[in-house]
Amino acid sequence: MRALIWLLVLFAVAAGLAVAARYNDGYVLIVANPWRIELSLNFLVVLLVAGFAALYGLLRLVTQTLAMPSHVAAFRARKRHERAIDALVNATRLQLEGRHGQALKRAQVAYDCGASPGLTALLAARAAGALRDEPRKRLWLDRACEHDAEFRTARLMTEVDIALQARQFDEASERLELLRASGQRHIAALRLSLRVAQARGESDEMLRLARQLEKHRALSAEEALPIKRRANLANLQARQDDRVALARYWIGLPDDEQGDRRVAEAAARALCAAGDPDTAQKLLERWLDTQWDSAMAELYGECGGGDLLARIGRAETWLKRQPRDARLLLMLGRLCLQNELWGKAQSYLEAALSLEPLRAAHLELARLHERLGRESEAQRHYRDAAIAEA
Repeated sequence: MRALIWLLVLFAVAAGLAVAARYNDGYVLIVANPWRIELSLNFLVVLLVAGFAALYGLLRLVTQTLAMPSHVAAFRARKRHERAIDALVNATRLQLEGRHGQALKRAQVAYDCGASPGLTALLAARAAGALRDEPRKRLWLDRACEHDAEFRTARLMTEVDIALQARQFDEASERLELLRASGQRHIAALRLSLRVAQARGESDEMLRLARQLEKHRALSAEEALPIKRRANLANLQARQDDRVALARYWIGLPDDEQGDRRVAEAAARALCAAGDPDTAQKLLERWLDTQWDSAMAELYGECGGGDLLARIGRAETWLKRQPRDARLLLMLGRLCLQNELWGKAQSYLEAALSLEPLRAAHLELARLHERLGRESEAQRHYRDAAIAEA
């Protein structure tokens, strides 16, 4: 529609000019002795317009001819840049696909063409590291060092990642120290630090980093749980001969880590073995008051010492909530045996057996009957214990 309108306008202008020229009878006289040139005004206008167009075309042709070398150079530079970008994109794609050898070749092309040499060098270093090509890895990392003004953090992160893949944990730790010294404490660096701490078995550092990452939502509670558990178990084992250090460590744990069953059980066993059953009993009582676990209840009965009557009373309150827990009944039977409450012990142990054929309950009843001089009953329970074990 726009082209049609322009065509109509052009026809209108042409018609107007034709009409104006028809009624224009002026002329132009040019005198240059001994010549006289007489032209119609219309023809002169046409000549001037045509001359201007010819002169403009000639000047444009000369200008384009003189600018041809710079245009060719710009064209070549543009094609070189396009080739470099294409090589860099392909190198990145190949690296992500796991085709590290091809990625290294394309990265070399991109680097030779000058496409972001610092970034290209890091990409090539990762590819060489994945290929376990140490000389080329060092070469590309040295090239990346030349662009540290822009890529220092990226280079250090790359070196840490490559060192972790090669299980060079000391080198990874050194690079992380350089990152920390430069004030870089972003989440990715913390994740790498956690991997190094896990590989080196640094339980305190693992615990600190896992808590920090969980706080910043870089680790979910489910992801952080096994890491914190492993660190806590290692720390408890390292303090197993020092009951004061064990008690202090347990008290210093956050509530969510104290609620981890495996950590609580390990702490209770370590405290009992170190000669601090009172702290172990308090630990187990607090744990069992908030959540229930039959194995933890059984462990409560295995810890010696303390006020036996108070412990029996505490266990009987749990029995009201868990009346059909065989292991709780076994634990109560053991506590009554320790307090020489033979009748109650027998009733609790027999109740446990009525719910589950526990070998430990048969053995406790056999020992009880031996103490009371009931040899036949004792022998029967020994036989039942052997059957239960088989």
